Amino acid sequence: MSSAFAFGFVVLTEEIPDMISEIRYYTTYNFVGERITGYNKPVALVTKECADALRNVNRELLALGYRMKIYDTYRPQRAVDHFVRWAEDLDDTRMKPFFYPGVDKTVLFDEHYLARKSGHSRGSTVDLTLFDMKTGKDVDMGGPFDFFGELSHPDYTETLTETQIKNRSVLRNAMLSAGFLPSASEWWHFTLKNEPYPETYFDFPIE
Repeated sequence: MSSAFAFGFVVLTEEIPDMISEIRYYTTYNFVGERITGYNKPVALVTKECADALRNVNRELLALGYRMKIYDTYRPQRAVDHFVRWAEDLDDTRMKPFFYPGVDKTVLFDEHYLARKSGHSRGSTVDLTLFDMKTGKDVDMGGPFDFFGELSHPDYTETLTETQIKNRSVLRNAMLSAGFLPSASEWWHFTLKNEPYPETYFDFPIE
Protein backbone atom coordinates (compact mmCIF):
# COMPACT_ATOMS: atom_id res chain seq x y z
CA MET A 1 0.00 0.00 0.00
CA SER A 2 3.05 2.24 -0.27
CA SER A 3 1.66 4.03 -3.35
CA ALA A 4 -1.50 4.92 -1.46
CA PHE A 5 0.40 6.29 1.52
CA ALA A 6 2.71 8.27 -0.74
CA PHE A 7 -0.28 10.28 -1.94
CA GLY A 8 -1.72 10.82 1.52
CA PHE A 9 -4.31 8.04 1.47
CA VAL A 10 -5.31 6.40 4.74
CA VAL A 11 -7.14 3.24 5.81
CA LEU A 12 -10.58 4.44 6.76
CA THR A 13 -11.24 1.79 9.41
CA GLU A 14 -8.08 2.90 11.20
CA GLU A 15 -9.21 6.51 11.13
CA ILE A 16 -12.81 5.71 12.16
CA PRO A 17 -12.93 2.43 14.14
CA ASP A 18 -16.69 2.81 14.72
CA MET A 19 -17.55 2.38 11.05
CA ILE A 20 -18.58 -0.86 9.37
CA SER A 21 -16.86 -1.95 6.17
CA GLU A 22 -18.42 -4.18 3.52
CA ILE A 23 -16.28 -3.76 0.42
CA ARG A 24 -18.60 -5.27 -2.17
CA TYR A 25 -16.16 -5.29 -5.08
CA TYR A 26 -13.81 -7.58 -3.13
CA THR A 27 -16.65 -10.11 -3.09
CA THR A 28 -18.73 -11.77 -5.81
CA TYR A 29 -21.91 -10.06 -4.60
CA ASN A 30 -21.94 -7.08 -6.93
CA PHE A 31 -23.46 -6.26 -10.32
CA VAL A 32 -20.61 -8.02 -12.16
CA GLY A 33 -20.77 -11.21 -10.11
CA GLU A 34 -17.06 -11.63 -9.43
CA ARG A 35 -14.24 -9.97 -7.52
CA ILE A 36 -13.22 -6.80 -9.32
CA THR A 37 -9.67 -6.28 -10.60
CA GLY A 38 -7.55 -4.22 -8.22
CA TYR A 39 -9.46 -5.18 -5.06
CA ASN A 40 -6.77 -7.46 -3.66
CA LYS A 41 -7.91 -6.88 -0.07
CA PRO A 42 -11.20 -5.67 1.46
CA VAL A 43 -9.70 -2.37 2.55
CA ALA A 44 -11.33 1.07 2.40
CA LEU A 45 -8.79 3.66 1.27
CA VAL A 46 -9.50 7.40 1.07
CA THR A 47 -7.55 10.64 1.08
CA LYS A 48 -6.79 12.06 4.51
CA GLU A 49 -9.07 14.99 3.75
CA CYS A 50 -11.96 12.68 3.00
CA ALA A 51 -11.34 10.69 6.19
CA ASP A 52 -11.33 13.88 8.26
CA ALA A 53 -14.69 14.92 6.81
CA LEU A 54 -16.15 11.45 7.35
CA ARG A 55 -15.09 11.63 10.99
CA ASN A 56 -17.52 14.52 11.38
CA VAL A 57 -20.24 12.51 9.64
CA ASN A 58 -19.58 9.59 11.94
CA ARG A 59 -19.84 11.78 15.03
CA GLU A 60 -23.22 13.12 13.93
CA LEU A 61 -24.59 9.70 13.02
CA LEU A 62 -23.44 8.07 16.25
CA ALA A 63 -25.39 10.69 18.18
CA LEU A 64 -28.49 9.60 16.24
CA GLY A 65 -27.93 5.91 16.94
CA TYR A 66 -26.37 4.96 13.60
CA ARG A 67 -23.04 3.82 12.27
CA MET A 68 -21.67 4.37 8.80
CA LYS A 69 -21.51 1.27 6.63
CA ILE A 70 -19.06 1.68 3.76
CA TYR A 71 -19.50 -0.21 0.49
CA ASP A 72 -16.77 1.42 -1.58
CA THR A 73 -14.18 4.17 -1.35
CA TYR A 74 -11.06 4.47 -3.53
CA ARG A 75 -11.46 2.47 -6.75
CA PRO A 76 -8.41 1.92 -8.99
CA GLN A 77 -8.78 2.72 -12.69
CA ARG A 78 -8.15 -0.94 -13.48
CA ALA A 79 -11.37 -1.75 -11.59
CA VAL A 80 -13.28 0.79 -13.68
CA ASP A 81 -11.78 -0.84 -16.77
CA HIS A 82 -13.13 -4.17 -15.49
CA PHE A 83 -16.61 -2.64 -15.33
CA VAL A 84 -16.22 -1.42 -18.91
CA ARG A 85 -15.22 -4.87 -20.18
CA TRP A 86 -18.16 -6.41 -18.36
CA ALA A 87 -20.60 -3.84 -19.76
CA GLU A 88 -19.41 -4.55 -23.29
CA ASP A 89 -19.98 -8.30 -22.86
CA LEU A 90 -23.72 -8.32 -23.52
CA ASP A 91 -23.98 -12.06 -22.90
CA ASP A 92 -22.92 -11.75 -19.25
CA THR A 93 -26.17 -11.06 -17.39
CA ARG A 94 -25.74 -13.38 -14.41
CA MET A 95 -26.52 -10.62 -11.86
CA LYS A 96 -29.27 -8.91 -13.83
CA PRO A 97 -32.15 -10.12 -11.62
CA PHE A 98 -30.53 -8.56 -8.57
CA PHE A 99 -28.98 -5.30 -9.76
CA TYR A 100 -30.50 -4.23 -13.09
CA PRO A 101 -33.73 -6.15 -13.77
CA GLY A 102 -35.31 -3.30 -15.72
CA VAL A 103 -32.25 -2.00 -17.56
CA ASP A 104 -30.58 -3.37 -20.70
CA LYS A 105 -26.78 -3.52 -20.64
CA THR A 106 -26.61 -1.65 -23.95
CA VAL A 107 -27.68 1.62 -22.24
CA LEU A 108 -25.47 1.54 -19.15
CA PHE A 109 -23.12 4.27 -20.39
CA ASP A 110 -25.67 6.39 -22.21
CA GLU A 111 -27.90 6.52 -19.14
CA HIS A 112 -24.93 7.18 -16.82
CA TYR A 113 -25.14 4.03 -14.74
CA LEU A 114 -21.48 3.45 -15.59
CA ALA A 115 -18.62 5.68 -16.74
CA ARG A 116 -15.17 5.07 -18.15
CA LYS A 117 -13.74 7.34 -15.46
CA SER A 118 -14.96 7.35 -11.87
CA GLY A 119 -14.70 9.90 -9.10
CA HIS A 120 -13.86 6.98 -6.84
CA SER A 121 -10.45 6.77 -8.52
CA ARG A 122 -9.62 10.23 -7.18
CA GLY A 123 -9.81 8.94 -3.61
CA SER A 124 -12.44 11.25 -2.09
CA THR A 125 -15.69 9.59 -3.15
CA VAL A 126 -17.54 7.12 -0.94
CA ASP A 127 -20.52 4.78 -1.23
CA LEU A 128 -22.24 4.18 2.07
CA THR A 129 -25.42 3.53 4.00
CA LEU A 130 -26.63 3.63 7.60
CA PHE A 131 -26.51 0.81 10.15
CA ASP A 132 -29.04 0.99 13.01
CA MET A 133 -27.40 0.29 16.36
CA LYS A 134 -30.74 -0.57 18.01
CA THR A 135 -31.93 -3.14 15.49
CA GLY A 136 -28.50 -4.40 14.46
CA LYS A 137 -29.51 -4.12 10.82
CA ASP A 138 -28.93 -1.91 7.81
CA VAL A 139 -31.38 0.97 7.63
CA ASP A 140 -34.14 0.59 5.02
CA MET A 141 -33.31 3.01 2.20
CA GLY A 142 -36.04 1.77 -0.11
CA GLY A 143 -33.58 0.26 -2.55
CA PRO A 144 -30.26 -1.61 -2.46
CA PHE A 145 -26.75 -0.34 -3.08
CA ASP A 146 -25.69 -0.42 -6.76
CA PHE A 147 -29.20 -0.93 -8.11
CA PHE A 148 -29.40 0.44 -11.66
CA GLY A 149 -32.70 2.25 -11.94
CA GLU A 150 -34.78 5.27 -11.03
CA LEU A 151 -35.37 3.78 -7.59
CA SER A 152 -31.79 4.71 -6.70
CA HIS A 153 -32.19 8.42 -7.46
CA PRO A 154 -31.97 10.49 -4.26
CA ASP A 155 -35.08 12.48 -5.16
CA TYR A 156 -37.17 9.41 -6.06
CA THR A 157 -40.26 9.09 -3.84
CA GLU A 158 -42.95 7.36 -5.91
CA THR A 159 -42.91 3.95 -4.19
CA LEU A 160 -41.00 4.85 -1.03
CA THR A 161 -42.52 5.01 2.43
CA GLU A 162 -42.16 8.08 4.64
CA THR A 163 -39.66 6.17 6.75
CA GLN A 164 -37.51 5.28 3.73
CA ILE A 165 -37.54 8.89 2.53
CA LYS A 166 -36.57 10.06 6.02
CA ASN A 167 -33.74 7.52 6.21
CA ARG A 168 -32.27 8.78 2.94
CA SER A 169 -32.50 12.32 4.26
CA VAL A 170 -30.63 11.46 7.45
CA LEU A 171 -27.69 10.14 5.44
CA ARG A 172 -27.79 12.94 2.88
CA ASN A 173 -28.00 15.72 5.47
CA ALA A 174 -25.10 14.33 7.48
CA MET A 175 -22.92 14.06 4.38
CA LEU A 176 -23.80 17.50 3.04
CA SER A 177 -23.17 19.17 6.39
CA ALA A 178 -19.66 17.66 6.40
CA GLY A 179 -18.78 19.09 2.98
CA PHE A 180 -19.76 16.31 0.59
CA LEU A 181 -21.61 16.69 -2.70
CA PRO A 182 -24.41 14.23 -3.54
CA SER A 183 -24.96 12.23 -6.70
CA ALA A 184 -28.02 12.91 -8.83
CA SER A 185 -28.54 9.22 -9.54
CA GLU A 186 -27.34 7.26 -6.47
CA TRP A 187 -28.55 7.86 -2.92
CA TRP A 188 -25.42 6.18 -1.49
CA HIS A 189 -22.77 8.14 -3.48
CA PHE A 190 -21.00 11.29 -2.21
CA THR A 191 -17.84 13.19 -3.19
CA LEU A 192 -15.87 15.57 -1.00
CA LYS A 193 -16.46 19.08 -2.33
CA ASN A 194 -12.86 20.22 -1.80
CA GLU A 195 -11.20 16.98 -2.85
CA PRO A 196 -7.39 17.19 -3.03
CA TYR A 197 -7.04 15.38 -6.39
CA PRO A 198 -9.91 16.65 -8.57
CA GLU A 199 -8.15 15.78 -11.84
CA THR A 200 -6.14 12.68 -10.90
CA TYR A 201 -7.38 9.14 -11.50
CA PHE A 202 -5.17 6.75 -9.55
CA ASP A 203 -4.60 3.11 -10.49
CA PHE A 204 -2.63 1.53 -7.66
CA PRO A 205 -4.30 -1.69 -6.41
CA ILE A 206 -5.91 -2.03 -3.00
CA GLU A 207 -3.55 -4.20 -0.98
